Amino acid sequence: MSAVIVVATISPKPGEEAAVRDAVLAAIPQVHGEPGCDTYALHEATGDSTDLVMIEKWESMEALGTHGGAPALTELGKAIGPLLAGPLDVKTFTAVPAGDADKGAL
Repeated sequence: MSAVIVVATISPKPGEEAAVRDAVLAAIPQVHGEPGCDTYALHEATGDSTDLVMIEKWESMEALGTHGGAPALTELGKAIGPLLAGPLDVKTFTAVPAGDADKGAL
């Protein structure tokens, strides 16, 4: 089975950036404890954007599917849904390893 990489872009409404960021940060420790979670890391945009990006690595599509229905994510969705400028932009990927094995793939 190949690991699954997820890139989820979160776009808060103007004025809701801190509330969205805080809600995501509160959910992270719970997600880290979910089976199959290898990486679940929040990143903030630089420059003028207020977007947040979650970079995730799951051991399988099955683990990602379980995460999708887990309490941490469902509670987070309820908390931040009304605070977002639009729907989450979630994309899944598989790695194309290249070069140094430690640097060429997540």
